[in-house]
Amino acid sequence: MSIALFVAVVVFTSVFAFLNGFRDASSAVGLTVRTRALTPSVAVVLAAFFNVVGTVTSAWLLNYFGGSWLTAPHGPRSLVVLLATVVGASLWNVYLWWRGYPSSSTHALVGGLVGASLAAVIRGHALEDGLANLLWFQVWLPLLISPVLAFGVAFFLTSFTTWIARYRQPSQAHATLRAAQSVGTAAVAFGHGLQDGQRIIAVLVVAAVGNQTDWTAVPGWIVAVAALALGIGTLAGGWRVTYTLSHRLIRTDPLRGFVSQLVTTLMLFFGALWLKWPLSTTHTVAASILGAGSNQRYSAVNGRLLARLVIVWIATPLVTALLGLVLALAFDPLAS
Repeated sequence: MSIALFVAVVVFTSVFAFLNGFRDASSAVGLTVRTRALTPSVAVVLAAFFNVVGTVTSAWLLNYFGGSWLTAPHGPRSLVVLLATVVGASLWNVYLWWRGYPSSSTHALVGGLVGASLAAVIRGHALEDGLANLLWFQVWLPLLISPVLAFGVAFFLTSFTTWIARYRQPSQAHATLRAAQSVGTAAVAFGHGLQDGQRIIAVLVVAAVGNQTDWTAVPGWIVAVAALALGIGTLAGGWRVTYTLSHRLIRTDPLRGFVSQLVTTLMLFFGALWLKWPLSTTHTVAASILGAGSNQRYSAVNGRLLARLVIVWIATPLVTALLGLVLALAFDPLAS
């Protein structure tokens, strides 16, 4: 039964990674396609390649920082917790893709993990240490800080960029900025792989060898599975979410698209390498788009859509925690 559970965890973690790339491809390619800097097909291939590179690099980050964020019980019960976590997060991600709502896959994963861990308490097992800290430092604190910071930096950086380009013809400036957006697509995709890749790899490592693992020796097959699933998902391109970010949320142009990508890239690298926070690529992109787009005479922010997105962002860890709890209780007999 343990072997079957392990196989199930690997399969559904791969599904989660595919959905991660499928939905979050919009974060890298949405603005670039919207401003016609790249064609959709070229943009997703570029994003897929750098997502894979970022995921492979994230294995080194996991080696360096360790997987202390991931807490799971020992033995077969650990596989049940992980299975409930990734299945619950995947179900929620599919629903949000169908609605066209961008949200954090990492927050869905952490919420599912907390809910699945609480199921063990209901079944009479000891509570895992650090769950409150996990929710605060991995979900709520980044959710409170990163969108506000991304919005503010993008708003003021737009004024600075506009001032730099003040003597250039709009056509010339837009041509240069579209070229910069092509680089920005690669950078955002790399940052996404850097952030989300290590979460996927950590789940597979704990499933394979348990909590007491040597994070300096992540098996190569795990890195390959995570990178391949994330890359294929990106190639599939979840255009529903892309349309929401690039068309429905706010009007934008090459200058503001460039500013948004620059802010997103800096924050993802800053969060991954220094703060070690799981900053959401989707939250950062959406907030920076709003910040850059609001700094113009006619910002045309879709207020009703923005309100729904904020509700979805807050609901994501709560809903996935409930799904993880229910699924872990349903899967618990498999650990016997």
